[in-house]
Amino acid sequence: MKVVFERPKSLQLTKTHYCPGCGHGIVHRMVAEVIDEFDIQEKTIGIAPVGCSVLAYNYFDIDMQQAAHGRAPAVATGIKRVLPDRIVFAYQGDGDLASIGTAEIVHAAGRGENITVIFINNAIYGMTGGQMAPTTLVGQKTETSPYGRDPRMAGYPIKVCEMLSVLDGPAFIARVALTDVKNILKAKTLIKKAFQMQIENRGFSLVEVLSPCPTNWGMTPNDAMKWVNDEMTKVFPPGVYKESREVLE
Repeated sequence: MKVVFERPKSLQLTKTHYCPGCGHGIVHRMVAEVIDEFDIQEKTIGIAPVGCSVLAYNYFDIDMQQAAHGRAPAVATGIKRVLPDRIVFAYQGDGDLASIGTAEIVHAAGRGENITVIFINNAIYGMTGGQMAPTTLVGQKTETSPYGRDPRMAGYPIKVCEMLSVLDGPAFIARVALTDVKNILKAKTLIKKAFQMQIENRGFSLVEVLSPCPTNWGMTPNDAMKWVNDEMTKVFPPGVYKESREVLE
């Protein structure tokens, strides 16, 4: 019998704690598939964040390190510099990366650290109850913006790909959306590209994933996917924002 679909070796055989319709499980699987396809399970080190994906170390069957809130790029930098032969990736949400961790991600990118960052943007703080995040859309209702985000009070959504792509350090910056099978497959392709950049010693890479959060958006999983497609992609257009061909010396 020919096997056409199976659990990636780099994922633990366990249930996750994620809500129905959450995008984290999809992205975990894609990252694990990429690790398997590159055959780097034994040399990959993942950095778990603080947020909904804080328990990522229970789900990936690889070496994992927990970082303080927002500090995953700094931890990844330290590990990669001490163990340059390892493949190191940070997995972060929008509150972790674009709020408390803004300095870490900007300076890691600016230095061109040879690490990979998987950035989940669901436009809200998920784990702590649905508060407004740095990526919350203008007019979007949350627990702390019940009348919708008002830019006069809270400013505008932070566009991480656009911000980092103007720096000289990054080698690869891309944004994808989990809206349908076609775009999920595209997301897998770009995540694999980001890991390839590190394997080839090309420098800093980041893939931003627009991901649904049905629970905190107060939507069904289907409606949440549609909202990503209809609303989030207007503010955060998917695409490749930077790709360098240079190899680090």
